[in-house]
Amino acid sequence: MLTLTLFITSHCHLCEQAIELITEIKLDKPLVLVGIASDDNLLIQYGERIPVLQRSDNCSELNWPFIRNALIAFMKL
Repeated sequence: MLTLTLFITSHCHLCEQAIELITEIKLDKPLVLVGIASDDNLLIQYGERIPVLQRSDNCSELNWPFIRNALIAFMKL
């Protein structure tokens, strides 16, 4: 089953907006939130572009800002 991973940090209003939008339209797919602040590798990889949504099946990523239609298409691929 496809899982969606959202890379975030705490106190990030963009991350909160992304969570709300994904939750609203996630099409019954599990959403895993991964904080990047305590992992140096994740911080280097995602620090400048969070929130970032990743698919578990092919590791493709969608960077913020998410446009609703693009987000729906990304989750249906």
